Amino acid sequence: MLSLLRDLVAHKGHANAAILSALQGSEAAAVDPEVLELLHHILIANRFWICAIRGVPFLAARETGIAKDLRSLLDAFRATQDEEQAWISTATEEDCAAMLTEPLIPGGKCRVGEALVQVCMHSHAHRAQLARILRHHGVVPPPTDFILWVTERPRPEWVTR
Repeated sequence: MLSLLRDLVAHKGHANAAILSALQGSEAAAVDPEVLELLHHILIANRFWICAIRGVPFLAARETGIAKDLRSLLDAFRATQDEEQAWISTATEEDCAAMLTEPLIPGGKCRVGEALVQVCMHSHAHRAQLARILRHHGVVPPPTDFILWVTERPRPEWVTR
């Protein structure tokens, strides 16, 4: 299970970096309020889960205060992915089986492994929405399927323009 969780987290980083790079390629998409709001939402969810997993307070005022411009969001995505990768690289099966209890978690609790799957699936769903928006702006979205990533396992390319 731990190996799959590590793969899912690594894939999420690659796929998020790819979609952010594609967004930078379109001036219209890079300033689209729907895009920026969606990216902010994905990021805040990622921040919530990594804070819960690491056992550090999720300070909503600070976390939600991240600027809603593409460059700030990209930097925050990269930092969050680095934080997740650092944690998962040393995690054990026992760490992933540990129970999280937090009022913001539906039902009030879940296992760390379930939290990691949730954040990866949540990001995936919203990347699909972003791909649709990119097409609307005339941009071909990058291929971000997990099965494609598995063949070569590319690292995230956090392109800044």
